[in-house]
Amino acid sequence: MKHDYRIVIIGAGPAGTAAAIGAKAAGEDSILVIDRDDRAGGILNQCIHDGFGLTRYRKALSGPEYAQIDIDRCAEHSIPIITGTYVHSIEKDGERFIIRAMTEGRLYIITAFAVILAMGCRERTAGAISLPGTRPAGIYTAGTAQRLLNMQNTMVGRRCVIIGSGDIGLIMARRMTLEGAEVKAVTEIQRWPGGLDRNIRQCLDDFSIPLFLGTGIVSVHGKDRVTGVTIAPVKEDRSLDLEHSQRIACDTVLLSVGLIPENELSRAIDVAIDPVTQGPIVSDGLMTSVPGVFACGNVLQVHDIVDLVSEEAERAGRAAAAFLQGSPSRTDLQPVFAGRNIRYCVPQVVSPGRRVIISCRVSEPLEQVKIIIADGERRITQKRFDFIAPSEMVQLRVSIPQEITGSLEVYVEQQ
Repeated sequence: MKHDYRIVIIGAGPAGTAAAIGAKAAGEDSILVIDRDDRAGGILNQCIHDGFGLTRYRKALSGPEYAQIDIDRCAEHSIPIITGTYVHSIEKDGERFIIRAMTEGRLYIITAFAVILAMGCRERTAGAISLPGTRPAGIYTAGTAQRLLNMQNTMVGRRCVIIGSGDIGLIMARRMTLEGAEVKAVTEIQRWPGGLDRNIRQCLDDFSIPLFLGTGIVSVHGKDRVTGVTIAPVKEDRSLDLEHSQRIACDTVLLSVGLIPENELSRAIDVAIDPVTQGPIVSDGLMTSVPGVFACGNVLQVHDIVDLVSEEAERAGRAAAAFLQGSPSRTDLQPVFAGRNIRYCVPQVVSPGRRVIISCRVSEPLEQVKIIIADGERRITQKRFDFIAPSEMVQLRVSIPQEITGSLEVYVEQQ
């Protein structure tokens, strides 16, 4: 295996492969993609349902079908993808990066002049949310259950309660029902769903699966195996209304309570992390606080739609190529702040005089509003919405003026 490359991409999911294609299209030939799984494709390999590629390819593809398109494109461009390889560490050595990777018990030292982080994200676990009650068999994260069912043909249970209404949990509610299980309920502690509206309709409404909003878990019951859960409404002060609690008998609990960007490697090389997104702080070129290190996909911010992951990753690949080809680094970057009713913004800094894409999410469901980007009192752009929810990422394409009087603010205003 060759050990010296211009660009090394960590992660061979949809972000990693798209970033490689973007870098190749921008003129880079020395590219390596590394993944710790035994095959490229990332999380898409276990997503056998369709709905991928609707914006990028104008057709509905399954997860493996979508992933294979970019994997094949990498092969066509002779971009090597090494699987079953775990990146142990990254260090900066002058203008180069020293990457230590393990495969089949062997340690490899790989050098690169630019690194693209595309490691995706992981699920929150029962411990991460301090799930009350016992810890018997039958408690899974939704993604683990999806992998067991779709890739290993292993049924995880027959009577199921799903905690959280994230998209993976909604999709698993439908999948478990199709496999003959009874999904007793989907509970959500917020007063609005955590997944896309289309998944609420297609995965819950179409199968008459009840969704309990504003509902928390009092306790999980069972010793050797889950026997049930007790749920209760959430009061205004965020405590549980135990007087109106109810117990639901089940043998399986699936957790769909959020995703966390996988940034242990990022922190190890001192990449600055946004406390809200839990992903790197990046410029409009998707470069992190460490020059030569770029981030894209779910390691940067959790996306709803894989098509947007691929688009973002291709931009990161092109930006990494431009960096290596001598494009001067901008020193006049201006911060972007999340204002009223906006939870976060990516990128966190932008270059004046450039056309950029700013991604954001609202903090609560809103009707008849405008999302505005402003430079002080001057409005640069705005976008109208009849309805917008935190589950839907908003992307605003905007030309940043050459002269900016201060930091940019993204905020919501009622129409």
